[in-house]
Amino acid sequence: MKTAFSLLLLLTPLLAAQPQKSSQAGTRDTSFTVHSAAAKLHKQYPFARIAEPPLPRGVRVHKNLVYSTIGSRKLRLDILRPENLRRGPYPAVILIHGGGWRSGDRSQAIPMARRLAGSGYVAVAVEYRLSTEALYPAAVHDLKGAIRWLRAHAATYGIDRSKIAALGCSAGGQLAALLGTTNGDRFFEEATGSPYQSSDVQAVVDIDGVLDFNTPDEIGADSIAAKTKAASLWFGGSIYEKRDLWVEASPITHVGPTTPPMAFINSSLDRFHFGRDRMIEKLNSLGIESEVHAIPDTPHPFWLFDPWFDTTCRYVIAFLDKTLKKPIR
Repeated sequence: MKTAFSLLLLLTPLLAAQPQKSSQAGTRDTSFTVHSAAAKLHKQYPFARIAEPPLPRGVRVHKNLVYSTIGSRKLRLDILRPENLRRGPYPAVILIHGGGWRSGDRSQAIPMARRLAGSGYVAVAVEYRLSTEALYPAAVHDLKGAIRWLRAHAATYGIDRSKIAALGCSAGGQLAALLGTTNGDRFFEEATGSPYQSSDVQAVVDIDGVLDFNTPDEIGADSIAAKTKAASLWFGGSIYEKRDLWVEASPITHVGPTTPPMAFINSSLDRFHFGRDRMIEKLNSLGIESEVHAIPDTPHPFWLFDPWFDTTCRYVIAFLDKTLKKPIR
Protein backbone atom coordinates (compact mmCIF):
# COMPACT_ATOMS: atom_id res chain seq x y z
CA MET A 1 0.00 0.00 0.00
CA LYS A 2 2.80 2.48 0.87
CA THR A 3 4.58 1.72 -2.39
CA ALA A 4 1.41 2.35 -4.39
CA PHE A 5 0.77 5.62 -2.62
CA SER A 6 4.36 6.77 -3.17
CA LEU A 7 4.00 6.00 -6.87
CA LEU A 8 0.79 8.02 -6.89
CA LEU A 9 2.63 11.02 -5.47
CA LEU A 10 5.27 10.78 -8.18
CA LEU A 11 2.69 10.56 -10.95
CA THR A 12 0.30 13.25 -9.69
CA PRO A 13 2.07 16.26 -11.27
CA LEU A 14 1.97 14.49 -14.62
CA LEU A 15 -1.66 13.50 -14.26
CA ALA A 16 -3.32 16.65 -13.00
CA ALA A 17 -1.39 19.85 -13.42
CA GLN A 18 -2.54 21.45 -16.66
CA PRO A 19 -5.88 22.26 -18.25
CA GLN A 20 -6.70 20.02 -21.20
CA LYS A 21 -8.88 20.34 -24.29
CA SER A 22 -12.18 18.51 -24.36
CA SER A 23 -14.03 17.99 -27.62
CA GLN A 24 -17.38 18.69 -25.99
CA ALA A 25 -16.69 21.07 -23.13
CA GLY A 26 -13.97 23.35 -24.49
CA THR A 27 -11.02 23.90 -22.16
CA ARG A 28 -11.13 21.46 -19.29
CA ASP A 29 -9.45 22.37 -16.01
CA THR A 30 -7.97 19.25 -14.41
CA SER A 31 -6.40 21.00 -11.43
CA PHE A 32 -8.69 19.20 -8.97
CA THR A 33 -8.58 15.42 -9.08
CA VAL A 34 -8.70 12.81 -6.37
CA HIS A 35 -5.03 12.12 -7.01
CA SER A 36 -3.94 15.75 -6.78
CA ALA A 37 -5.94 16.13 -3.56
CA ALA A 38 -4.25 13.01 -2.17
CA ALA A 39 -0.81 14.41 -2.93
CA LYS A 40 -1.60 17.70 -1.20
CA LEU A 41 -2.94 16.22 2.02
CA HIS A 42 -0.44 13.37 2.34
CA LYS A 43 2.12 15.45 4.24
CA GLN A 44 -0.30 16.30 7.05
CA TYR A 45 -2.34 13.09 6.83
CA PRO A 46 0.05 10.34 5.69
CA PHE A 47 -2.46 7.68 6.73
CA ALA A 48 -5.18 8.93 4.32
CA ARG A 49 -6.13 6.65 1.45
CA ILE A 50 -8.44 7.22 -1.50
CA ALA A 51 -11.83 5.67 -0.72
CA GLU A 52 -12.60 2.94 -3.24
CA PRO A 53 -15.54 0.89 -1.96
CA PRO A 54 -16.55 -2.07 -4.14
CA LEU A 55 -19.82 -2.07 -6.03
CA PRO A 56 -22.32 -3.73 -3.67
CA ARG A 57 -24.11 -6.87 -4.73
CA GLY A 58 -27.57 -6.22 -6.08
CA VAL A 59 -26.69 -2.83 -7.56
CA ARG A 60 -27.10 -2.10 -11.25
CA VAL A 61 -25.18 0.67 -13.06
CA HIS A 62 -26.35 2.77 -16.02
CA LYS A 63 -23.50 4.89 -17.39
CA ASN A 64 -23.25 7.92 -19.65
CA LEU A 65 -26.96 8.67 -19.90
CA VAL A 66 -27.65 11.94 -21.70
CA TYR A 67 -30.03 14.10 -19.67
CA SER A 68 -29.76 17.37 -21.60
CA THR A 69 -28.49 18.61 -24.95
CA ILE A 70 -27.49 22.26 -25.32
CA GLY A 71 -26.56 22.91 -28.93
CA SER A 72 -24.05 20.15 -29.66
CA ARG A 73 -23.18 19.73 -25.98
CA LYS A 74 -24.49 16.60 -24.29
CA LEU A 75 -24.69 16.54 -20.50
CA ARG A 76 -24.49 13.10 -18.93
CA LEU A 77 -25.12 11.28 -15.69
CA ASP A 78 -24.51 7.84 -14.19
CA ILE A 79 -27.20 5.99 -12.25
CA LEU A 80 -26.50 3.35 -9.62
CA ARG A 81 -29.67 1.71 -8.34
CA PRO A 82 -30.96 -1.32 -6.51
CA GLU A 83 -31.37 -4.09 -9.06
CA ASN A 84 -34.71 -5.30 -7.72
CA LEU A 85 -37.25 -2.79 -9.02
CA ARG A 86 -40.13 -4.75 -7.49
CA ARG A 87 -39.14 -3.45 -4.07
CA GLY A 88 -39.21 0.12 -5.28
CA PRO A 89 -39.77 2.83 -6.03
CA TYR A 90 -36.71 4.10 -4.19
CA PRO A 91 -35.71 7.58 -3.04
CA ALA A 92 -33.13 9.17 -5.32
CA VAL A 93 -30.06 11.24 -4.53
CA ILE A 94 -28.35 13.49 -7.06
CA LEU A 95 -24.63 13.75 -6.23
CA ILE A 96 -22.83 16.95 -7.24
CA HIS A 97 -19.04 16.94 -7.34
CA GLY A 98 -16.78 19.75 -6.16
CA GLY A 99 -13.82 21.47 -7.76
CA GLY A 100 -14.44 25.20 -7.38
CA TRP A 101 -17.16 25.31 -10.08
CA ARG A 102 -14.21 24.97 -12.49
CA SER A 103 -12.67 21.53 -12.13
CA GLY A 104 -13.60 18.03 -10.97
CA ASP A 105 -15.94 15.54 -12.62
CA ARG A 106 -18.80 13.24 -11.74
CA SER A 107 -16.55 10.20 -11.26
CA GLN A 108 -15.54 11.71 -7.91
CA ALA A 109 -19.08 11.02 -6.66
CA ILE A 110 -19.07 7.32 -7.58
CA PRO A 111 -17.66 5.96 -4.26
CA MET A 112 -20.49 7.59 -2.30
CA ALA A 113 -23.00 6.66 -4.99
CA ARG A 114 -22.03 3.01 -4.55
CA ARG A 115 -22.61 3.23 -0.81
CA LEU A 116 -25.98 4.95 -1.28
CA ALA A 117 -27.17 2.48 -3.92
CA GLY A 118 -26.24 -0.36 -1.58
CA SER A 119 -28.40 1.29 1.09
CA GLY A 120 -31.57 1.42 -0.98
CA TYR A 121 -31.23 4.65 -2.93
CA VAL A 122 -31.06 5.47 -6.62
CA ALA A 123 -27.77 7.37 -6.66
CA VAL A 124 -27.10 9.72 -9.56
CA ALA A 125 -23.64 11.16 -10.27
CA VAL A 126 -24.26 14.15 -12.50
CA GLU A 127 -22.20 16.27 -14.88
CA TYR A 128 -22.79 20.02 -15.10
CA ARG A 129 -21.18 22.86 -17.03
CA LEU A 130 -18.16 24.34 -15.28
CA SER A 131 -16.94 27.92 -15.46
CA THR A 132 -14.50 27.14 -18.28
CA GLU A 133 -17.57 26.45 -20.40
CA ALA A 134 -20.40 28.58 -19.01
CA LEU A 135 -20.71 31.07 -16.16
CA TYR A 136 -23.23 31.10 -13.31
CA PRO A 137 -26.15 30.29 -13.37
CA ALA A 138 -25.60 27.65 -16.08
CA ALA A 139 -24.63 24.98 -13.52
CA VAL A 140 -27.83 25.61 -11.55
CA HIS A 141 -29.92 25.33 -14.72
CA ASP A 142 -28.17 22.07 -15.60
CA LEU A 143 -28.74 20.46 -12.22
CA LYS A 144 -32.39 21.44 -12.05
CA GLY A 145 -32.72 19.98 -15.54
CA ALA A 146 -31.17 16.74 -14.32
CA ILE A 147 -33.72 16.49 -11.52
CA ARG A 148 -36.58 17.06 -13.97
CA TRP A 149 -35.09 14.36 -16.22
CA LEU A 150 -35.01 11.91 -13.31
CA ARG A 151 -38.67 12.52 -12.59
CA ALA A 152 -39.54 12.06 -16.27
CA HIS A 153 -37.71 8.70 -16.27
CA ALA A 154 -38.64 7.63 -12.76
CA ALA A 155 -40.46 4.46 -13.80
CA THR A 156 -37.48 3.21 -15.81
CA TYR A 157 -35.02 3.49 -12.93
CA GLY A 158 -37.29 2.77 -9.98
CA ILE A 159 -37.32 6.33 -8.60
CA ASP A 160 -39.88 7.68 -6.16
CA ARG A 161 -40.74 11.04 -7.75
CA SER A 162 -41.78 12.46 -4.39
CA LYS A 163 -38.42 11.76 -2.72
CA ILE A 164 -35.35 13.23 -4.38
CA ALA A 165 -32.41 14.68 -2.46
CA ALA A 166 -29.50 16.88 -3.55
CA LEU A 167 -26.08 16.07 -2.10
CA GLY A 168 -22.96 18.02 -2.94
CA CYS A 169 -19.38 18.44 -1.81
CA SER A 170 -17.54 21.79 -1.64
CA ALA A 171 -18.72 23.76 -4.70
CA GLY A 172 -21.21 20.95 -5.16
CA GLY A 173 -22.43 21.50 -1.61
CA GLN A 174 -23.14 25.15 -2.38
CA LEU A 175 -25.02 24.05 -5.49
CA ALA A 176 -27.02 21.40 -3.61
CA ALA A 177 -28.03 23.97 -1.00
CA LEU A 178 -29.00 26.46 -3.72
CA LEU A 179 -31.16 23.81 -5.40
CA GLY A 180 -33.00 23.22 -2.15
CA THR A 181 -33.50 26.83 -1.16
CA THR A 182 -34.82 27.73 -4.63
CA ASN A 183 -37.50 25.03 -4.74
CA GLY A 184 -40.33 26.37 -6.87
CA ASP A 185 -38.45 29.51 -7.93
CA ARG A 186 -38.94 29.85 -11.68
CA PHE A 187 -36.13 32.39 -11.91
CA PHE A 188 -33.61 29.54 -11.64
CA GLU A 189 -35.31 27.31 -14.20
CA GLU A 190 -34.42 27.01 -17.85
CA ALA A 191 -36.73 25.35 -20.37
CA THR A 192 -34.39 22.51 -21.32
CA GLY A 193 -35.36 18.88 -20.96
CA SER A 194 -38.58 17.66 -19.31
CA PRO A 195 -39.92 21.19 -18.69
CA TYR A 196 -43.20 19.93 -17.23
CA GLN A 197 -41.53 18.06 -14.37
CA SER A 198 -40.67 19.58 -11.01
CA SER A 199 -37.06 20.29 -10.08
CA ASP A 200 -37.83 20.47 -6.34
CA VAL A 201 -35.77 18.41 -3.91
CA GLN A 202 -37.02 17.02 -0.61
CA ALA A 203 -33.71 17.01 1.28
CA VAL A 204 -30.24 18.57 1.01
CA VAL A 205 -26.85 17.38 2.19
CA ASP A 206 -24.19 20.09 2.04
CA ILE A 207 -20.69 18.71 2.59
CA ASP A 208 -18.32 21.65 3.22
CA GLY A 209 -20.08 23.98 0.80
CA VAL A 210 -20.21 27.73 1.45
CA LEU A 211 -23.71 29.06 2.13
CA ASP A 212 -23.15 32.81 2.13
CA PHE A 213 -20.71 34.49 -0.24
CA ASN A 214 -21.47 37.90 1.27
CA THR A 215 -20.17 37.43 4.83
CA PRO A 216 -17.20 39.50 6.02
CA ASP A 217 -15.20 36.27 6.28
CA GLU A 218 -15.91 35.30 2.69
CA ILE A 219 -15.16 38.79 1.43
CA GLY A 220 -11.88 38.69 3.34
CA ALA A 221 -11.04 35.40 1.66
CA ASP A 222 -11.29 37.29 -1.62
CA SER A 223 -7.70 38.37 -1.13
CA ILE A 224 -6.52 34.76 -1.13
CA ALA A 225 -5.94 34.13 -4.82
CA ALA A 226 -6.21 30.34 -4.67
CA LYS A 227 -9.53 30.52 -2.86
CA THR A 228 -11.11 33.41 -4.69
CA LYS A 229 -10.11 32.73 -8.23
CA ALA A 230 -12.62 29.91 -8.71
CA ALA A 231 -15.67 31.86 -7.52
CA SER A 232 -14.65 35.03 -9.34
CA LEU A 233 -14.23 33.09 -12.56
CA TRP A 234 -17.61 31.43 -12.06
CA PHE A 235 -19.39 34.76 -11.58
CA GLY A 236 -17.35 36.60 -14.17
CA GLY A 237 -15.99 39.07 -11.63
CA SER A 238 -15.00 39.54 -8.00
CA ILE A 239 -17.51 40.29 -5.26
CA TYR A 240 -16.63 43.96 -5.67
CA GLU A 241 -17.58 43.82 -9.36
CA LYS A 242 -20.49 41.36 -9.30
CA ARG A 243 -21.87 41.55 -5.75
CA ASP A 244 -25.45 41.07 -6.94
CA LEU A 245 -24.56 37.66 -8.41
CA TRP A 246 -22.56 36.60 -5.35
CA VAL A 247 -25.57 37.42 -3.15
CA GLU A 248 -28.01 35.80 -5.56
CA ALA A 249 -26.00 32.55 -5.61
CA SER A 250 -25.81 32.39 -1.80
CA PRO A 251 -28.24 29.70 -0.58
CA ILE A 252 -28.88 31.71 2.59
CA THR A 253 -30.49 34.43 0.44
CA HIS A 254 -33.35 32.14 -0.57
CA VAL A 255 -34.25 30.25 2.62
CA GLY A 256 -38.04 30.14 2.90
CA PRO A 257 -41.04 27.90 3.58
CA THR A 258 -40.28 25.61 0.62
CA THR A 259 -36.72 24.89 1.78
CA PRO A 260 -36.39 21.16 2.64
CA PRO A 261 -34.59 19.60 5.62
CA MET A 262 -30.84 20.12 5.42
CA ALA A 263 -27.77 18.36 6.79
CA PHE A 264 -24.38 20.04 7.03
CA ILE A 265 -21.31 17.82 7.19
CA ASN A 266 -18.14 19.80 7.72
CA SER A 267 -14.37 19.60 7.94
CA SER A 268 -12.44 21.32 10.69
CA LEU A 269 -11.72 24.30 8.39
CA ASP A 270 -13.87 27.35 9.16
CA ARG A 271 -13.36 28.63 5.61
CA PHE A 272 -15.96 26.16 4.38
CA HIS A 273 -18.59 26.85 7.04
CA PHE A 274 -19.32 30.45 6.12
CA GLY A 275 -23.02 31.19 6.54
CA ARG A 276 -23.88 27.88 8.18
CA ASP A 277 -24.86 29.17 11.62
CA ARG A 278 -26.99 32.02 10.24
CA MET A 279 -28.54 29.56 7.82
CA ILE A 280 -29.53 27.29 10.68
CA GLU A 281 -31.05 30.25 12.53
CA LYS A 282 -33.22 30.95 9.50
CA LEU A 283 -34.22 27.31 9.17
CA ASN A 284 -35.08 27.13 12.88
CA SER A 285 -37.27 30.23 12.61
CA LEU A 286 -39.28 28.45 9.91
CA GLY A 287 -39.44 25.13 11.74
CA ILE A 288 -37.32 23.39 9.10
CA GLU A 289 -35.26 20.46 10.32
CA SER A 290 -31.47 20.63 10.11
CA GLU A 291 -28.47 18.88 11.58
CA VAL A 292 -24.73 19.52 11.75
CA HIS A 293 -21.88 17.03 11.86
CA ALA A 294 -18.36 18.41 12.13
CA ILE A 295 -15.65 15.76 11.74
CA PRO A 296 -12.62 16.74 13.86
CA ASP A 297 -9.14 17.27 12.39
CA THR A 298 -10.16 16.82 8.79
CA PRO A 299 -8.90 18.38 5.56
CA HIS A 300 -11.35 19.97 3.16
CA PRO A 301 -11.78 17.00 0.75
CA PHE A 302 -12.26 14.53 3.61
CA TRP A 303 -15.22 12.81 1.95
CA LEU A 304 -12.94 11.37 -0.74
CA PHE A 305 -10.63 9.55 1.67
CA ASP A 306 -10.45 6.87 4.30
CA PRO A 307 -10.63 7.03 7.29
CA TRP A 308 -13.32 9.76 6.95
CA PHE A 309 -15.32 8.32 4.07
CA ASP A 310 -17.21 5.77 6.17
CA THR A 311 -18.10 8.33 8.82
CA THR A 312 -19.37 10.72 6.17
CA CYS A 313 -21.50 8.01 4.57
CA ARG A 314 -22.99 7.05 7.93
CA TYR A 315 -24.09 10.63 8.57
CA VAL A 316 -25.48 10.97 5.05
CA ILE A 317 -27.44 7.72 5.09
CA ALA A 318 -28.83 8.26 8.60
CA PHE A 319 -30.10 11.72 7.60
CA LEU A 320 -31.60 10.52 4.31
CA ASP A 321 -33.20 7.48 5.96
CA LYS A 322 -34.83 9.77 8.51
CA THR A 323 -35.91 12.33 5.93
CA LEU A 324 -36.81 10.33 2.83
CA LYS A 325 -37.71 6.88 4.12
CA LYS A 326 -40.05 7.95 6.90
CA PRO A 327 -43.73 7.13 6.28
CA ILE A 328 -45.77 9.88 4.62
CA ARG A 329 -48.54 11.04 6.96
